[in-house]
Amino acid sequence: MYNNIETSLAHLQEFSTIKDPYAPSHFPIYNTGTFDLKKQNGDKIYDYTRSDNPTREVLENFFTHAENAAGCVCTHTGIAAVALLFETVLKANSHILVEADCYGGTFRLLKIFKDKYNITVHFANFLEHETLENILKNNPIDLVLCESPTNPGLKIIDLKVVSRLCKQYHALFAVDNSLATFISQKPLDLGADFSLFSTTKYISGHGSVVAGAIVAKTQELAKELHYYANAHGRSQNPMDVFLISLGLPTLKIRMEEHLKIALEIIDFLEQQSYIESINFPALLNHPQYALAKEQMKYIPAVFTVDFKSVELAEKFIENTKIFGEKCSFGSPDSRVEIPAKISHASFSKEELAAIGISDSTVRFSIGLENVEDLIEDIKQALK
Repeated sequence: MYNNIETSLAHLQEFSTIKDPYAPSHFPIYNTGTFDLKKQNGDKIYDYTRSDNPTREVLENFFTHAENAAGCVCTHTGIAAVALLFETVLKANSHILVEADCYGGTFRLLKIFKDKYNITVHFANFLEHETLENILKNNPIDLVLCESPTNPGLKIIDLKVVSRLCKQYHALFAVDNSLATFISQKPLDLGADFSLFSTTKYISGHGSVVAGAIVAKTQELAKELHYYANAHGRSQNPMDVFLISLGLPTLKIRMEEHLKIALEIIDFLEQQSYIESINFPALLNHPQYALAKEQMKYIPAVFTVDFKSVELAEKFIENTKIFGEKCSFGSPDSRVEIPAKISHASFSKEELAAIGISDSTVRFSIGLENVEDLIEDIKQALK
């Protein structure tokens, strides 16, 4: 539509297939279950909202454009996009290769698919390219899935390298792009076959709705996604589409402001004696700092802090007033959690240790509050 994504974000209505005679500046909500087949005179005929809806189509057209994809399905939750990926690609007895540092909901869903459909799940550290190649070479892998940055370990995966290995061994490659978002990186341009993301988070930006999306690189894969989304009832409802769309025009400036505030808070935390370490891809000491800068335009404002004791981490969580103890990220309110207790409670201690997470690790998602207020909240919480 437009060469620069910021312009497209400000003109979502232009991604509508409906030629509205009133030229609204924001697309209308077609909040209906069905459409009368006899009375339509538009360029496209709609019948049932689960199958297709003019409101949802605007967002799907936009995400297709934003990710340089062939097609998109908007889903009713973020994890529904992951489920739709599995339902589309995997069959009974399939093999899937997954980055060990993955979202807790994905980890839980993989266990369900393993138990119900005899799916073989191979977990690996995707920074170890030789290990990846050995697994791909010696197993009939159908699908490879990773996040970048990973959550909560915040590793940066070299998506070009992984995609090259996937092509070499004929496996489909999917990237969970929830943390970075398409404003920062485009997995399909880096070789992936699918990019999926929770629009609950930065894309919505308001924390008011749960939703997801998945885009495909080819028309064939996009057609399969739509077929299974319709068959399994994965499609997002029109009202939630509208709520998601309200945050999109400000995505770029929000990502910039989130990061600015996060860096100021980290500057403060680095000087405190109760901090053992801070893990954030925007810091020079991060092991994949150079790759992060090369692969992403904006670093998302999520980082982890290892406190010097479990007691300090728990005291901090308990006493903060502005920082809520909440899962998820990417909203205007700053939030903290101990991943071992909330978002990644389904992991064992050994599995968490393997991705660098302990009971004293706190994940921060920085919002849009005044940075001085946030720093004062940290100070008072640890008095």
